[in-house]
Amino acid sequence: MKNIFILTVSAAALLTASCQDKTTRSTQAMQMPAQSEQETAPTIQEAKTFLETSAKEIETLSLRGAKIAWINNNFITEDTDWLASKVGEEFGLLSTRLANSAKRFNDLSLPADMARKMDGLKRGSNFPAPDKEGAAAEQATIQTSLNSAYGKGEFSYKSKDPQFADFYKDNDKNILNLGQASTIMAKSRNPEELQSVWEGWRTISPSMRKEYARMVEIINQGSSELGFKDTGALWRAGYDMPADEFTKEADRLWSQVKPLYDELHCHVRAKLNENYGDEIVPLDKPIRADLLGNMWGQSWGNIYDLVEPVKNVKTIDETALLKAAGYDAIKMVKTGEAFFTSLGFAPLPETFWQRSLFLKPKDRDVVCHASAWDLDDKEDLRIKMCIKVDSEDFKTIHHELGHNFYQRAYKNQSVYYKTGANDGFHEAIGDMIGLSITPEYLVKIGVLDAKDVPDASADLNLLMQQAMEKVAFLPFGLMVDQWRWKVFNGEYSPSEYNDGWWELRNKYQGLRAPSSRSTNALTPALNIIFLETRPICVIS
Repeated sequence: MKNIFILTVSAAALLTASCQDKTTRSTQAMQMPAQSEQETAPTIQEAKTFLETSAKEIETLSLRGAKIAWINNNFITEDTDWLASKVGEEFGLLSTRLANSAKRFNDLSLPADMARKMDGLKRGSNFPAPDKEGAAAEQATIQTSLNSAYGKGEFSYKSKDPQFADFYKDNDKNILNLGQASTIMAKSRNPEELQSVWEGWRTISPSMRKEYARMVEIINQGSSELGFKDTGALWRAGYDMPADEFTKEADRLWSQVKPLYDELHCHVRAKLNENYGDEIVPLDKPIRADLLGNMWGQSWGNIYDLVEPVKNVKTIDETALLKAAGYDAIKMVKTGEAFFTSLGFAPLPETFWQRSLFLKPKDRDVVCHASAWDLDDKEDLRIKMCIKVDSEDFKTIHHELGHNFYQRAYKNQSVYYKTGANDGFHEAIGDMIGLSITPEYLVKIGVLDAKDVPDASADLNLLMQQAMEKVAFLPFGLMVDQWRWKVFNGEYSPSEYNDGWWELRNKYQGLRAPSSRSTNALTPALNIIFLETRPICVIS
């Protein structure tokens, strides 16, 4: 994940974005143009000075904010939540102040570079707080609360499957966290158990709906003050095209992929029907979302064994190969690093290995969702993962390191340009790297013997594996943004969040819930789509 506390030319969102304590009168006098200056036409030199001063403020707060965010994600406590809320409040106030100050230069013809930087400031953050007392603080508190609830989420469920017995050692209350629940979703083939675990994880969410709705209200007010119809329009404005054109382009691209997805969906439903029968998977209804090997039904690779197109051909079990080769979390990350150094990139700094989180601690709550961090926009690169030795996490490590090496590639740029070309570009880099994990790559790193590389007869199976991961994800990514845009523009009111969610899941993914959902069903799913700089709460 892109460093969530860097405010850049696109004003990248802050995970706990919001406001700043009141500054002293003397400080405000330095930060804001004097009244006499505001009454005169601004000059290019004044604009240059404003951008330089703003950059220094952003850099100073970003470093402190990033360190606080790291601590909060790795030590979720009441105190770290408080710290995250406070620095989020500072960020919100800074963003709002700089955005409003930048408007002074609206009628000035600026050089292209300065104009781009100024445009980024005027768009504010992706979570802009309105310019009124208390709004930024409230917003920061809400976002910190949602993030922490996600990280601490757990529920009670006891599996009878012996392959999950380790989850219950020294666990008298049969409590599962998201990582353990996700493992059951990936490996279990018992539809009753899958439904129970799917529903169990979602018991943490009903209390979040009210907070989420309030957050939407606050940031919509902030977006309106910046001149946008709503927050969705603000987000879509960061792609060098009109916001409405971005929506049309997304639909156009989806129309090109949809026929392939429809064929994949049809094949997967038929295979699931063969395994579970007509009652669980009727062929004339959407697929149950809990049967696809993933907590959110966003990628389907974990059920590849059920849909394999060609039987009795040589296949590769990456998880088994990694375990047989003695891989652990560190060796997996070292291998990922070696991939990039083989391309000519410098090794990761020693601080990466000293400061990253590779395994879930037993003694505290952390946000386990994999993310890549660049705390100082220079060399303090880190990843945060609760790594399991399996194929999925091996790919994820390569993806996250793609973020890290990309982050370091622009370390010498202005703070306004220390981000991807747009909010999706970082994810594109990570996903491109993930495609490099081929049988030939496994041979090069020594986990697969060259004689065991499947021949052309296995090509269809390899392509199916990729489709289950990549093609299956596309409508999910689009659908999540469609839902958020409709929430921001008021088409879905808080009482319609859940109905709207399943309306779109049916339309784009062809999925349905395994059981009826209440209007309070709001499940947080932070950073699970390509717009990773934006924390999201999606219902499920």
